[in-house]
Amino acid sequence: MDAVEDEDELVDAKTVSSPELRRLFEDQAIPFMDQLYGAAMRMTRNPADASDLVQETFVKAFAAFRQFKQGTNLKAWLYRILTNTFINTYRKNQRNPYQGTIDELEDWQLGGAESVTQSISARSAEADAIDHLPSSAVKDALQAIPEDFRMAVYFADVEGFSYQEIAEIMKTPVGTVMSRLHRGRRLLRGLLADHARETGVVPDAASTATMRGRGRGTAAASSRTNGKGAR
Repeated sequence: MDAVEDEDELVDAKTVSSPELRRLFEDQAIPFMDQLYGAAMRMTRNPADASDLVQETFVKAFAAFRQFKQGTNLKAWLYRILTNTFINTYRKNQRNPYQGTIDELEDWQLGGAESVTQSISARSAEADAIDHLPSSAVKDALQAIPEDFRMAVYFADVEGFSYQEIAEIMKTPVGTVMSRLHRGRRLLRGLLADHARETGVVPDAASTATMRGRGRGTAAASSRTNGKGAR
């Protein structure tokens, strides 16, 4: 849980001194830096741009930290700033995609993430595949997906955000998030299928069909779960 759980630790950031505000920000926000770098790398596809994007995100986040409501979802708030900064700045002036080997990418956060509004049974087949396939295969597959679909899949299946949280981060309706996630997962599934068969994760065509069927079923379950949350 990202919110501060101990009520005694909840501090009104609007009234604290500047040194106390800095300490509060460092204690609460800095632990998310590695995860934000992973998302920034997926957006920019360039280590230098990713580092700059994360740095600018933290500068903006600190400047606005007095307006952040303590006890709410700080992680989603930081990701929203990261995404907005990328859209407003780095997407317009994006450098050439990173040309190094996939093994040189650092701080990739994979597997184990689950949405705060979804049960384990509602995890997508793609999230399960991410748990079992080598990170290099997942990186290559995600890299090949168009940006909007890639980020929807990343936020849902890697970071574990709910549909509503992704909608707030990407500033799009929940329905748009669901559509992008459905299409992104379908693209990812196709890209990972060959690798999964070759490595024995999905041993044959029948298992591939089972994975695809499960993906449709869990997507429907997630839709119902998130639909209730959105209402």
